Amino acid sequence: MTDLSIILVNYNVKEFLKNLLHSIKKASQNLSTEIIVIDNASDDGSIEMLREKFPEVKLIANDKNLGFGKANNIGLHLAKGKYILLINPDTLVAEDTFTKLIEFFETHPDAGMIGCKILNPDGTLQLACRRSFPGPWTSFTKVTGLSTLFPKSKLFAKYNLTYLDENQTYEVDAISGSFMMMKKEVYDKVGGFDEQFFMYGEDLDLCFRIQKAGYKIYYVHTTQIIHYKGESTKRSSLDETKVFYQAMHLFVKKHLSSSFIVELILRSAIAVRSLFAFLGKKKLIIISVLIDFIVFNLCLYAAQEIYQLVKPTWRGFPEYAEWIVYTIPALLQIIIASFAGAYQKNKLSILKVLISIAISFPLLTSLTFFFKQFAFSRAAILIGYILVLLSFILWRVLFKQLFNKLFIYDSEKQKRTLIVGTQNNALNIASKLKQKRTELRNIVGLISSSYKDVGNKIDSFEVIGTDQNIQKVIRDYKVDEVIFSSDELSYNQMIQIISSLRKENVEFKVVGSDQDFVVGKTSVSILDDMPLFELSFNISDTKMRFIKTIFDYSLALFTLFLVYPFIFFKYRIASQKKSDFAEMILKVPYVISGRYSFVGPKEDYNSQNIFLGKKGLTGFWYYETDDKEEIEKLDFYYAKNQNIWMDIEIISKSLNKMLNKKN
Repeated sequence: MTDLSIILVNYNVKEFLKNLLHSIKKASQNLSTEIIVIDNASDDGSIEMLREKFPEVKLIANDKNLGFGKANNIGLHLAKGKYILLINPDTLVAEDTFTKLIEFFETHPDAGMIGCKILNPDGTLQLACRRSFPGPWTSFTKVTGLSTLFPKSKLFAKYNLTYLDENQTYEVDAISGSFMMMKKEVYDKVGGFDEQFFMYGEDLDLCFRIQKAGYKIYYVHTTQIIHYKGESTKRSSLDETKVFYQAMHLFVKKHLSSSFIVELILRSAIAVRSLFAFLGKKKLIIISVLIDFIVFNLCLYAAQEIYQLVKPTWRGFPEYAEWIVYTIPALLQIIIASFAGAYQKNKLSILKVLISIAISFPLLTSLTFFFKQFAFSRAAILIGYILVLLSFILWRVLFKQLFNKLFIYDSEKQKRTLIVGTQNNALNIASKLKQKRTELRNIVGLISSSYKDVGNKIDSFEVIGTDQNIQKVIRDYKVDEVIFSSDELSYNQMIQIISSLRKENVEFKVVGSDQDFVVGKTSVSILDDMPLFELSFNISDTKMRFIKTIFDYSLALFTLFLVYPFIFFKYRIASQKKSDFAEMILKVPYVISGRYSFVGPKEDYNSQNIFLGKKGLTGFWYYETDDKEEIEKLDFYYAKNQNIWMDIEIISKSLNKMLNKKN
């Protein structure tokens, strides 16, 4: 008889699935297992990968996305094992995970379903791996934030049971659907997931029915896995927040609607939580609209004061119309900006704001022909719009600089990477990452298992620590990410290290078994670059090039009028030795002629039939490195990720270096 049936529902997470199957193989060596993968119409090559590399897997390829519960039920119907494991494809299991949980079942006959300790990729505990059902009080404390304020309180922290020791085993109401192991006899008696739940909530529902059937559910701390939460939903078009709260409503209606008061409290709590989730996702849009409304009206007020200084006979906006003057024009601008796409949840667009202002100004002035009682002064409106134009651009640039993490574009910050391992696999990983042109990384060193290797250099990479002092290495070298080779360390070792470093704010990644990709919390990075003609560069995007051109010409004209004459006289006429700053300013006319851009690559790559932008007066290359190979890598990275914010940051850092450099 088969010991364990392992069921996975996959949707467009090929790299994660491949890594998981590799870890399952290591964890199943002393067990008789069957692996059933139900693919929900993936289009990322998952099916082809499974057929080529894992022919032993029972593959069910659906023609459409059936949802989590329905797809799992297909696997449950086929399962033959004494025990059944439902596991998400974006997880990694330790070598002892399956054996320890089966041992727990054999020593606890009352257990119907169990889950283990589930870690986030940064080593912290994933709270959903042990929780209570969403009753009135638990929902209230969760929605109001009381559970977060008092995480150690049994009264307030019941939802995620944070008052309990994560390193103890105990009975719970529910466990996470990302990892659920149950007896086959339990499935035969209770059945599978309720297919009314498309995604989310079905795990709570199943736990509820298992308990109702007389079985217990346990959280078992003696083994742990890693879960890269939410990878499938990132690749779908589903509104996951909406789907989640619809599932919660369904759970309440099905199991906890014994009275009108109970259902009302729960539904209200879910609605409030849904509202907070919506506001959280749209926070940048809400902030942008509020700031624009306030700034617009401040500009109108300033325009009134300025025009009164120029023309003292004008008395300003009359009192009876002030409420209209300070509401309607600003709202008109915001509405037009919304239709122009200026308000987005993950970035601030200057170009679309400029377009909206160009539309709203003539529209507003035209409206005064029809509403003569509000035609106070077009000159004041013109001054106001000039101030609006400057202010809207200024606050967005400043906001970007102060709150960079709110934006879709990351800065040019180079990741400081630590490779765990010293053998050929680890060295190959380090070399591939160093050569990657589309990502910036500084390989700070290698981690060995032996102190005698520390200080040695292996293929130009220095061994700077061991797995015993890795925490100190991370702090001393300000490491941003740690990368493991799954061929050099056991999954038990990797998970133990990750668990011990949970407070270090470091991203941990695992290299695929074939060394062709790196799986991490925020991304999957392909190690070998694709051919250049297949790479998508921002620098070649029509919209990006237009914005960059406008920026270049605007900054060049400003510099030519206000800075260039002084530099020209000092260094060309007086023939003084030129500084780097002077060299850059004296080349500004080449920006006007189209030969240069303010920011761009150091070399001209057109001869290689590669467009990485016009040569730059400055770029990453100016303040990052003098190494030719590194310069080429930086030029490729810039071309791939170019945006106006990056240009501003590069110019700012270059000027800072130029002006502080001793010539």
